[in-house]
Amino acid sequence: MTGAGGETAGTGVTEDRSPPPLRGIFLSFLRLGATAYGGPAMVPQIQAMAVAQRGWLPERDFRNGVALCQTVPGATAIQMAGYVGYRLRAIPGAIAAYAGFALPAFLIVMILSALYVQASGMPFAVTLLQGLRAVVVAIVVYASLGFARAALTGWRAAVIAAVAFVLFVAGLHPVLVVGIAALLGVILLPPETTPAGAGDGKPAQGHGWPYVALLMATAAGFVLLWFLSPLLFEIASVFFRVDLFAFGGGLAALPVMYHEVVTVHGWVTPQAFLDGIAIGQITPGPIVITATFLGYLVAGIPGAIVATLAIFTPSFLIVVGTIPYFDRIRSSPRLILALSGIVCSFTGLLFTVAIRFALDVDWTLALAIIAVIGFLALFRGVAVHWVVAGAVAVSMLLGFLF
Repeated sequence: MTGAGGETAGTGVTEDRSPPPLRGIFLSFLRLGATAYGGPAMVPQIQAMAVAQRGWLPERDFRNGVALCQTVPGATAIQMAGYVGYRLRAIPGAIAAYAGFALPAFLIVMILSALYVQASGMPFAVTLLQGLRAVVVAIVVYASLGFARAALTGWRAAVIAAVAFVLFVAGLHPVLVVGIAALLGVILLPPETTPAGAGDGKPAQGHGWPYVALLMATAAGFVLLWFLSPLLFEIASVFFRVDLFAFGGGLAALPVMYHEVVTVHGWVTPQAFLDGIAIGQITPGPIVITATFLGYLVAGIPGAIVATLAIFTPSFLIVVGTIPYFDRIRSSPRLILALSGIVCSFTGLLFTVAIRFALDVDWTLALAIIAVIGFLALFRGVAVHWVVAGAVAVSMLLGFLF
């Protein structure tokens, strides 16, 4: 059976064909982005669209992209969108895919942020948000356990995670902890071999002036913000840094984001931060879209736009910049060990933030029940958005009753 684009369905083998237009790439990822619940769980859907349905990439190229996006910082699903776009139409294709995938979530979070500001003081809204905060704690605890199972493959990895946990609790800056974890990874972890298939697939062409132009445009954007608004410049700097150290996916960005936005700058309260995560969970798109909510609270619509661009730009530049050289990078044993150590450290980081989030909730028996049921539902395989929807329903019921 032949799929769209002249590909034999399920084989990942494509016929020779011209790449799709940028408009087609944008619209395809716009449709995916409108239903992009579950973060990394969207990767199989991207694969189904790009490999099986449209025949844009062979299976091996897509697998290489997954390996790349798991290695570098940032939210995996949107990075895979950029990877597919780059393979199709180089940098313009990557921009089209990124923009299409992120736009639905950005628009929805902007609307919800405005409603949040208007309604956050109302008793009904307070009850609803308390229920969402409780279920967010359950989500982060469940994600922490799942991340630990995947990342801690031996006692050495567990030691790195434990050291990171202690350092985070002690208040050491996350960037320093990441550096220490990378060093411990090189010292403690056993040597690894390059994953099978890393050198397979069609090699990407090297970069030219378009990538240099991207870097210059990013620098020019920071300079412009510096002159226009010191606050917007600081927002851009903070969320840019957050994404740079989000090894292990979008959830790994939350502890660093919390540290910068709540602890260091004091822009929002811990409770408001939890509300932002809840909004990020009930909307499509990667969890780092929480940056849009936080930017809106700090500086309105301009703050939301700047925070969104800043949280996606570093991972975009890294993915696009490393695609042509990925095989060479993956062949460095020490770099692989350092990256593995960083991933282990984020296990400790996630448990730290789970504890902090739990301490920021004004617990009642009803909220504890919501959190426990939410955790058990996730453990039984219920999708995150359904768990959040259930918490919304129960909270609304409590609001009506009490």
